[in-house]
Amino acid sequence: MNQNNNQPKKPKRDNNTKSGSSRSPSRGAAIRAHKRVNEDAHRISSQWQNAKVEPAGQNQPRANFIDDSPRLKFVGLGGMDSGGSKNTLLLEYKNDAIIMDCGSDLGVDLPGINYGIADTSYLESIKHKIKGYVITHGHLDHIGGLPHILPKFPAPIYGSRFTIGRVEEIFENFGLPMPDGFELKTVIMNEKTHEKLKLGEFFVELVGVTHAIPGSTAIAVDTPVGRVINTGDFRLDQNPLDHEKTDTERLIELGREGVLALLSESTTTDRPGRTPSESSIEPSFVDIMNQAPGRIFVAIFSTNVNRIQMIVNAAVRHNRKIALDGRSMISTLEMAVRNGFMKIPKGTFVPIASVPNLKDQEVVVVCTGGQGEPNSALQRMAVGEHKHVKLKSEDTVILSSTPIPYTGNDALVRKMVDNLFKGGVHVFRHESREADQCGPLHVSGHGSQDEYGEMIDMVKPKFFVPIYGDYTAKKYHIELAVGHGIARKDCLNVSNGDVISFTKNTMEASEKVPNGTILVDQTGAIVSNVVVKDRLMLSNEGLVVFILTIDKKTSQLMTSPDIISRGFIYMKDEEELMNEFRIELKRAVAQRFKRIDLDRFKLEIKEHITHFLYEKTGRSPIVIPVVNIIGQKQNSGKKDQAKPQSSPAQQAEDMQKRFAEMRSRLLNQDARTD
Repeated sequence: MNQNNNQPKKPKRDNNTKSGSSRSPSRGAAIRAHKRVNEDAHRISSQWQNAKVEPAGQNQPRANFIDDSPRLKFVGLGGMDSGGSKNTLLLEYKNDAIIMDCGSDLGVDLPGINYGIADTSYLESIKHKIKGYVITHGHLDHIGGLPHILPKFPAPIYGSRFTIGRVEEIFENFGLPMPDGFELKTVIMNEKTHEKLKLGEFFVELVGVTHAIPGSTAIAVDTPVGRVINTGDFRLDQNPLDHEKTDTERLIELGREGVLALLSESTTTDRPGRTPSESSIEPSFVDIMNQAPGRIFVAIFSTNVNRIQMIVNAAVRHNRKIALDGRSMISTLEMAVRNGFMKIPKGTFVPIASVPNLKDQEVVVVCTGGQGEPNSALQRMAVGEHKHVKLKSEDTVILSSTPIPYTGNDALVRKMVDNLFKGGVHVFRHESREADQCGPLHVSGHGSQDEYGEMIDMVKPKFFVPIYGDYTAKKYHIELAVGHGIARKDCLNVSNGDVISFTKNTMEASEKVPNGTILVDQTGAIVSNVVVKDRLMLSNEGLVVFILTIDKKTSQLMTSPDIISRGFIYMKDEEELMNEFRIELKRAVAQRFKRIDLDRFKLEIKEHITHFLYEKTGRSPIVIPVVNIIGQKQNSGKKDQAKPQSSPAQQAEDMQKRFAEMRSRLLNQDARTD
């Protein structure tokens, strides 16, 4: 094979000969290409747009969307699409409202964005009605939005003891300061005693359910119209590790008393049968520890306290010490131990820094990274960048998780496994357990079709609304509900922002309130959708800045144009194009500068260069002109008679010096300049 075929191709050059068969792209083609790039960036960023940038005609007034007639209103500001992300549900009746869950979307794939939260534009119009936040459980897609939203709309937070511990933990670890006067108010509810608390017109009760985190609950809300049950995330495990089974007896009792509407999670409604019991995976860990020749690394969700307890038990049985790695892992486990949710024998834990000093057969490292997260502990180990641990061929890695649905983490996990295998490490995964010759290593925290159907049978609702899932998952759930006796007309598949109105005998989709996604970066700061669109354009097409220094008197360039390229071309390899670029800039200045004002000149030369670059390369980078006028009169108001005026020659020299300093700063930012 010719090696030249593997070399990157340079941008096409067009000689633009009039007699040639190929023709130069028209200015219109260049403008249309630039518009397409802009529209593509807008389309991608708009998947997570906020309510204030809706298309024209759809952004309706903020207030008076929901009237105060005696109907119960339900709306999902988040959680009704994209696999149940940024879960934020609202119940409203007259002058009272409660928010059920307040989560973040960790699946946002945009440059520099860490996660998204629900747009709260609608809450602005009803902030006086909000009586509290009731949380089903402590996963970030159900509590991650609280540090951003709660300070703007303060009210007490209600949840189980573990859930409240998780809420307090994320506020303690949040990177930005809270507003002056803000006070976190939490109320621990006992999900085992069926206590009810009054929040305005609502009576709220928590019902224990089994999920992948302790303290998970369903929410039963008695309203003036009827009872509404939000299942939260659940499975009906008959033998959970912590012996905290879903309280099916209470759910059946609530169903007998009468349930107006069931809001049921829909994450895995396309999975047949039942989800296996968590206890089924314990023998797999014991078996691997019996055979592992050296150190053992287990990647797991930091909130899966029950499974971590299982690993602790197995490690103690094999006389191994345990080191925790990952900030979220350590923080959550400290909270769990402090509140009595874990039992750790004294002397079991050791610092991660001490691992290299221990015998290989004495170590188990429990760490984050089961989803292939770029900065997680296991990922850093896999690429050899971990501060304390260097993996070696005798090590064993267990991935006790599967990629989260809808997030696209499969590729990240696969790449990490590649790196682990390249290092000679033994890897065990749940997905490849038969090939790896091991038992099951993961159990989903969500039910399967039989369990979703059993929930409907227990609760016997009059109306059914699937939540916490995308449209397809909720569609499967409705078909399941119809198969379990719910009339199709009594089921609704709605999107974020859609309002469902209930009376004692009716359910209908009525208005739509503003909804969308607010984007958050790694620091916890809000990022504008416009900024994200610019980042997408930069990542796809790059940036070109050109600096023109023009003599005011002669309207001529005083120096050769300076050009800066970022992400567009490598200028040192494109000498011919750069020469043409400078000639074109000189010609454009000579033709245009005298006859139009400065603002118009910048606009025209920007459009002209956009066309020129598209003609030469077929690409449409962001183009930024910088124009410095030398010798331009300054509007300084009254003259200072006490200060001697410098000569015109001195003024010109001073201005040249200032420009030279600015030019030097710009050109020294990176080696990719000319």
